[in-house]
Amino acid sequence: MAMSIGSPGGDQEVMVEMNTTPLIDVMLVLLVMLIITIPIQTHAVKLEMPPPNQPPPPIEPTVVLLEVDFDGTVIWNGNPVPNRSTMDTYLIQAAQADPQPEIHLKPNRLAKYDDVARVLADAQRLGVTKIGFVGTEEYGQQ
Repeated sequence: MAMSIGSPGGDQEVMVEMNTTPLIDVMLVLLVMLIITIPIQTHAVKLEMPPPNQPPPPIEPTVVLLEVDFDGTVIWNGNPVPNRSTMDTYLIQAAQADPQPEIHLKPNRLAKYDDVARVLADAQRLGVTKIGFVGTEEYGQQ
């Protein structure tokens, strides 16, 4: 009696395909964890816009040109400001004026962000509400 075992190397070959199901499961879990743990980025600047169809003010406000030079020098209407306390004095006077003057902030292209942010923070802290950037059209052209 002879028994047939099969041909050598027939159906008993080693399976060489990788099972990717656990890999996909792990990647999906990591993706869900990443989505959940990333904080929602909200970059919002709160602006108080005037109501629509409001008539212009009866008195034209005075305009103060406030420049921040490349080396951090602050210039108030063409005159260099020697220190921060003098700058605070100017800003307090502007905040207390009725009507408040419009402060046009014009930073130099090479001015450090820190210097401009310090001027803006001081103005906000001291109660200046009418402040805006001017001369920004030069930054759009490269």
